[in-house]
Amino acid sequence: QVQLVESGGGLVQPGGSLRLSCALSGSIFSINDMGWYRQAPGKQRELVAQITSGGRTNYADSVKGRFTLSRDNAKNTVYLQMNSLKPEDTDVYYCHAEGLFRVGGILVSDYWGQGTQVTVSS
Repeated sequence: QVQLVESGGGLVQPGGSLRLSCALSGSIFSINDMGWYRQAPGKQRELVAQITSGGRTNYADSVKGRFTLSRDNAKNTVYLQMNSLKPEDTDVYYCHAEGLFRVGGILVSDYWGQGTQVTVSS
């Protein structure tokens, strides 16, 4: 069974920083892209940042220059460093992995974490 363990969310003041971590473990055959999405109530889930297995990154325009996504392939872990946080960054952040995994006896090509709340407020 595959697991995505997210950590690092919480409450921070505007201008502050948080670091999210996402560790993938379990029945993994291959991992391609990993990344973070976010979703506010009543809105569609949107891409925040994504990184390929080779380390190439892609960021949403709203976070460019403030967020940095990195990856440790040996640990199957990605890290999202979020600086200069704004109230509009408040959302539930979800980790996502693409590859080939076994979940409940079935092979799947992508997997989502449970989400971690990020709140930016004074």
